[in-house]
Amino acid sequence: MANITAAMVKELREMTGAGMMDCKKALAETDGNMDAAVDVLKKSGAAKMEKKASRIAAEGITRVAANDTTAVVVEVNSETDFVAKNETFQEFVQVVADNALASGLEGGANGEDVEAVLEMNDLKALLVEKTATIGEKLSVRRFAKVTGDSVASYIHAGGKIGVLVAATGASDDAAKEALSNIAMQIAAMNPQYVSRADISEEEMAKMREITVESALNDPASLPKPIQNELYAKVEAENLFSAEDFAILAEKKNDKYLYNFLSKEAIAKLAELALAGKAAYVDNKIFAGLVEGRISKQVKEISLLDQVYVKAEDGKQTVAAYLASVNKALTIAKFVRFEVGEGMEKKNDDFAAEVAAQAGL
Repeated sequence: MANITAAMVKELREMTGAGMMDCKKALAETDGNMDAAVDVLKKSGAAKMEKKASRIAAEGITRVAANDTTAVVVEVNSETDFVAKNETFQEFVQVVADNALASGLEGGANGEDVEAVLEMNDLKALLVEKTATIGEKLSVRRFAKVTGDSVASYIHAGGKIGVLVAATGASDDAAKEALSNIAMQIAAMNPQYVSRADISEEEMAKMREITVESALNDPASLPKPIQNELYAKVEAENLFSAEDFAILAEKKNDKYLYNFLSKEAIAKLAELALAGKAAYVDNKIFAGLVEGRISKQVKEISLLDQVYVKAEDGKQTVAAYLASVNKALTIAKFVRFEVGEGMEKKNDDFAAEVAAQAGL
């Protein structure tokens, strides 16, 4: 029997990406024949990762790693939620998070940073090994980092959501507790920006355009003077059916009018409203309606403008809460990962799959 050396194992690992123990076993089985060992690995499943590449891995978990001033969150995907609950898989994800923290890299949308982390401490080989052991496609999708005078993290729903938040201006226990509360706020309320100042002019313009179009497409929500203009046009151009004209005549001032009008009549009013868009955007009443709706949207997507979820009066904003803890405490950055967001998910019919496997 050939003497299996560390150099041989290393060479086989580099050729196949399989784990060290799999390579050693394959070499022993083939009496040190490198080509035959490659075939053994392919047959055994340790080198099946390539075959799984086209499969959808949109389940999984997030995990975090942190020190006093820096934190990272990673997302690693699996094909099924069952595997996401597997302790072996979870331990692997934590190893990835620990290495991402040690790397000092920014992560984000930079795929090169993910690859760089996978090159650390044989993580790529470990990924191949876990894929073979678990039997599903596993994928290190992304990671992100925050830094500040103090940082906090939060994992929700067993890892389905992972949050990081960093702040400047304070690092005492009160600040850390406040950041932990804010991390939970971010997990629950899913803000998109730290403050309204972070929303670009382009994004605000897009929001305004969508809000205008949405308002005009919903004539029931338009200010009464504009509704009356639309009714006048309908009457002047005879655009309703006799039945809808009768309803309009009877219930024009009834707030439930739109519960009685036909879908065709409501669609006609929306069409007229959109046709008059240029005039309506300059209407002070309509402009006020639009600005009110935009302000409401901004309060939903801006962290500091959101109502603090633990506010005793139900009104205190996140900004006011932070100021009550320490006026110098300033949110620098936050990250919220939700497993599988933006990915295509496999829609399995489990019952059908079981039946198929059982030959039913």
